[in-house]
Amino acid sequence: MLFDLFGKKADLEPPEEGIEVYSGIRVEVTTFDERLLFVAKLLEPAGDSAQLQQYSENRVPLKGGSVRVRIRGYSGYKRKAVYMEGIITPELKNVWRAENLVITKVENDRAFFRLNVNMDAVIIRYSGTEAAEKTCRLLNISIGGVYIFSEEKYAKGSRFQLRVKLLEESPESVLYCEVLRIIEKDEGAGYEYGCRFLDITEEEEQNITQNMFAIQSRRKDIC
Repeated sequence: MLFDLFGKKADLEPPEEGIEVYSGIRVEVTTFDERLLFVAKLLEPAGDSAQLQQYSENRVPLKGGSVRVRIRGYSGYKRKAVYMEGIITPELKNVWRAENLVITKVENDRAFFRLNVNMDAVIIRYSGTEAAEKTCRLLNISIGGVYIFSEEKYAKGSRFQLRVKLLEESPESVLYCEVLRIIEKDEGAGYEYGCRFLDITEEEEQNITQNMFAIQSRRKDIC
């Protein structure tokens, strides 16, 4: 039960053995149709409830006072993702109350929410002082990394800068990436690469989250 897994710990203090959810864990809150609402820090867990403090000031266009959501958290200490369900209610600006929380599974993954996109991007690789630029397609993005398509062949572990304009009115994002997974398309049609971000700052994470939220909000109302 969730009561046994919650641990009341100071922010960023390593949790006790066996505790998957603790104060300070970073979480993503989504609807049941997999739309990102916000990214938050989970605080003051007690029993089957906790407080959620948004990292950014994204407007959350929910209709009504409370809504049932999915919550995904990642423990950097145990390198495990914890999946929960519960009901959230707004309390103060950028602060939510989460209740009736139930853990549905715990897995060895990072649990980042991924937003499917299809947009132009540029891969920049440096050789000495020379920079080579190649076009690619950004297929999806999360606060942890990207999935791209390119006609160029790169090895696992390759590192490069990815330049992409997520929103027309926003400045270009330049993100440092490392290739983790490679899928070769049939008949030499190109390659798909799963990449993680390297040396990403909290400000950059917030910018990515805000852009992701803006993109999906323009596609369809969340609720």
